[in-house]
Amino acid sequence: MATQTLAERTKTLATVGLSPLLTTAQLMALYGVSNWTVNQWVQKGCPVEPTAFRGRRFSPDRVRTWMAEQSSTSAA
Repeated sequence: MATQTLAERTKTLATVGLSPLLTTAQLMALYGVSNWTVNQWVQKGCPVEPTAFRGRRFSPDRVRTWMAEQSSTSAA
């Protein structure tokens, strides 16, 4: 089986109502930020998904919701 891109995995998993979990590096690339910024987000409450292995994983949907909440809180 060939390795799928994130976009391909997202499309495949969407058919069953799931989304792939992102690594820190993938989250950094998605938002164009540094590792330091992601660490700051986590300290401020950015949701991290529990895993059975080392390293953090992020649900893009949960991070997007958290980001929206942060911007609405700072705007109020």
